[in-house]
Amino acid sequence: MTSEQWSAAVRLLWGPPAKPARGPKRGLTLEGIALAGVGIADAEGLGGVSMQRVAAELAVTKMALYRYVPGKAELVALMVEAALPDPAGLDARLAAAGSAGGGWREQLGVWARGLYEGFRAHPWLLEATVGARVMGPRELGWMERALAALDGCGLSGAEAMDSVVLVAGHVRGIAEQERAMAGGGGGAGGEGPDAQLVVMLGEVLRARGDDYPALAAALGSVAEQGGQEQALSYGLERILDGLGLLVERRGR
Repeated sequence: MTSEQWSAAVRLLWGPPAKPARGPKRGLTLEGIALAGVGIADAEGLGGVSMQRVAAELAVTKMALYRYVPGKAELVALMVEAALPDPAGLDARLAAAGSAGGGWREQLGVWARGLYEGFRAHPWLLEATVGARVMGPRELGWMERALAALDGCGLSGAEAMDSVVLVAGHVRGIAEQERAMAGGGGGAGGEGPDAQLVVMLGEVLRARGDDYPALAAALGSVAEQGGQEQALSYGLERILDGLGLLVERRGR
């Protein structure tokens, strides 16, 4: 983002409701514009979104759209804010985790799975939420709730922030893998990425298994005992195990 785009995004996300910069009132709203963009991105990916496409979706001219949103960078910022699940929807689940005797670990688990659900609902968010950019109230609300779960654990501010980034990075990685598998035409019959990988490797190892004995043994165990489709949960639990050791150390 340029400095002008940054300022415009801040104004659109955090300022009072925008009015058209000039010309007659057209009945547009920022929410309606953002949702039109979300619909296009859900159907075609972020690359399918343009000011022209959104204007056509809303049955207005591109110039009419520019009276509300200066350009695509600002449009995408609005779309992210509209597409992210309202973090307030997590509050009951987080409270339930706490009231059931769970602490920071259970709450971060709820948070991570909620974030994963958001990425699955709108895979283009993975592309739209990288790099230096302006974050809106919902995105900061997600960060706030994750940090609040770690409050009182004895971690420094930097450690808490890095812990949230670590958990979010794992969620993003699994969601990215699923998106790539879907984009490559995989997933026939509803198979997830782990199952697809097992099938693909199985075909290779039937001919070359002697060259990769450890991999062949591991895949054989998966075939006999199951265990695939657990990448999100398995990785999350291991990350939380590590954070638990750090929290315990800080509490001594």
